Amino acid sequence: MKKIQMVDLQGQYKEIKDEVNLSFDEILKSAAFINGPKVHQFQKNLEDYLNVKHVIPCANGTDALQIAMMGLGLEQGDEVITADFTFAATVEVIALLKLTPVLVDVDPVTFNIDVEAVKNAITSKTKAIVPVHLFGLAANMDEIMDLAKEHNLYVIEDNAQGIGANYTHKDGSKTKTGVIGHVASTSFFPSKNLGCYGDGGAIFTNDDDLAHTIRGIVNHGMYKRYHHDVVGVNSRLDSLQAAVLDAKLPYLDSYNNARRNAARKYNEAFKYHPNITTPSGLTECEGICDTCDCHVFHQYTLNLEGVDRDALVAHLNENGIPCGVYYPIPLHKQKAYVDERYNEVNFEVTNQLVKSVISLPMHTELKDDQINFITKTVIDFIDGNA
Repeated sequence: MKKIQMVDLQGQYKEIKDEVNLSFDEILKSAAFINGPKVHQFQKNLEDYLNVKHVIPCANGTDALQIAMMGLGLEQGDEVITADFTFAATVEVIALLKLTPVLVDVDPVTFNIDVEAVKNAITSKTKAIVPVHLFGLAANMDEIMDLAKEHNLYVIEDNAQGIGANYTHKDGSKTKTGVIGHVASTSFFPSKNLGCYGDGGAIFTNDDDLAHTIRGIVNHGMYKRYHHDVVGVNSRLDSLQAAVLDAKLPYLDSYNNARRNAARKYNEAFKYHPNITTPSGLTECEGICDTCDCHVFHQYTLNLEGVDRDALVAHLNENGIPCGVYYPIPLHKQKAYVDERYNEVNFEVTNQLVKSVISLPMHTELKDDQINFITKTVIDFIDGNA
């Protein structure tokens, strides 16, 4: 059996290496490293894939979130609501911009932001909601957009883990995640479903004026060289990373299908185990349906009950199986974001999930024998320690 990896980037590279190497050679010869033709080509191709008017590439996913908020003109003290159970970058940029982060609990099934909790958190100072499509599952965007419209709020989608997922609206129509809110951000970190070979990110929007503002922000506030019309930053996707992403983009749907197929095999192995809750699509789905397109399984995450999660982590590592705990500490308990406004009774789900979730290897190159070994090792440990 091949060595198990949390993410197998080497195996994925083998399938596209000729195209990537050729593009690298062209870029090295042309020396068009910044804002070169490959960046514009990738931008256009991603716009077509997402069916969005504007993709603005930038240096990384955290910058993408920050720039999206800068583009909206949010001001110091404005409240921005987001999920407590997610990576720190989501709340980090809110704090960096001197906005006021408002953390709320998540849904116990989807792990995505709890719409009822959002409703209860809205005040006269609230200006935006940041839903995270966590682990690759689309958040409840119809209800979030309805709330935003009712209260005149911006919606900033954090699509760092969800690129390629579809959201099915109440009327049956489908939209890619990342193009439903007023603006969205994504990350192209190497381990993402669409990842480059370094850092990279992008902002998406259908708003022409907002896109214009953001294009200036990513380039020192310039639209004309040495004319700084807005306060900006230096955040650009380089040509080499764009070449990698453009080579991978035509395979994104097949990559996501491979992840879904691996998730189905995991689910089948864990089916009916009393101590394991497996991930599914949206709440109305049973498991992962045959036509599933709402989940792209950036992570495959189990929710355990009556299991010593940390002992299981150690056992898997001892058996050569990497795994992850996303996330071990709620954001509202992180030293940087502790706030007396928060009441523990409002974070019941998150406080439980940080003790009970574990993410297993998930990538496009997983083989059946690896999945069989991983699932058997997990089940044997749980059954042996029940």
